[in-house]
Amino acid sequence: MSTLFETVKLNQLTLQNRVVMAPMTRARTSQPGNIPNPMMATYYQQRASAGLIISEATQISDDSQGYSFTPGVYTDEQVEGWKLVTQAAKQAGAAIFCQLWHVGRVSHPVFQQGQLPIAPSALSPVETKVWIADEQGNGNMVDCVQPREMTLTDIKRVVNDFAYAAKRAIEAGFDGIEIHGGNGYLIDQFLRTNSNHRTDNYGGNRENRTRFLLEVVDAVSDTIGSDRVGVRLAPFITFKDMDCPDIVPTILAVSEQLQTRDIAYLHLSEADWDDAPVIPESFRVALRSVFTNPIIVAGSYTQARADDILQHGYADLVAFGRPFISNPDLVSRLKYNQALDDLDGATLFGGNERGYTDYSVFSHRE
Repeated sequence: MSTLFETVKLNQLTLQNRVVMAPMTRARTSQPGNIPNPMMATYYQQRASAGLIISEATQISDDSQGYSFTPGVYTDEQVEGWKLVTQAAKQAGAAIFCQLWHVGRVSHPVFQQGQLPIAPSALSPVETKVWIADEQGNGNMVDCVQPREMTLTDIKRVVNDFAYAAKRAIEAGFDGIEIHGGNGYLIDQFLRTNSNHRTDNYGGNRENRTRFLLEVVDAVSDTIGSDRVGVRLAPFITFKDMDCPDIVPTILAVSEQLQTRDIAYLHLSEADWDDAPVIPESFRVALRSVFTNPIIVAGSYTQARADDILQHGYADLVAFGRPFISNPDLVSRLKYNQALDDLDGATLFGGNERGYTDYSVFSHRE
């Protein structure tokens, strides 16, 4: 039997297997208010044969949004909506964490009450687009704008926003939260020299560039406990103008700090496209040497690759993303070597049940 299907402990949680459903933006919230809804509860429940579900990236505040219809977890209405999701997932057997994010400069004034997005530094607009839609779901990809540099007051407020959102996530029934520190969003922008040109205590050397992330981790841990806190990092992902020559040693340095804080896990986001960079084994060895708590890896993993990295001890759990979209019963399909269905790319973001909750399920009789 593959080690992928073994039960595993994650602090006080016993996971039914080592399979993780990766966080994936699907943009299906109810409007106005970016509120999770029963359709989302069905979606997560269908995929709750995973040991751990990490929710789609979730706003911590009004100014943390960068795409239409992505959920928040800071209003009473959003918390009530998430309760439907967490109850459904847990009833079907999965543990569930809420991924918290602030997009930083990857945004647009339409999400900022007409103001500029915030970022570590006021640099030229990042070369990426955000999806902006009306309440009927009709939208377009729109260029980002030049952000304004965060003040120290802004930094303190956002740290507090992460802590508050974590508190609300636990109230909503989540088992814990994951801080999104990768993929070119706000925390990642602080970590990298090319997006962080600050000259104060939040810019320059590695200690300063990692300060914001560690302050967020400390504030969230003080609020809900470090055993309920995961962190996602993405050292080898360079889209959204994030090609920083110092990012790998920076990630290793901050991972050592995260180990001293005894967080629940570190989630390594690896690129999942065809010509993605290969993660060198030397990095995996170095990461494991400084971070001994559970590590989750995500990025185009097959069952064979998953078993290999688990057996080498470089990871403890393996996250699957796109295959979980079109195969809600992914765990069974992997376990019984069944073919995987392809996803409908046109239905990834926004819309209704089509391409969301209507994928077929493979039936296996023991």
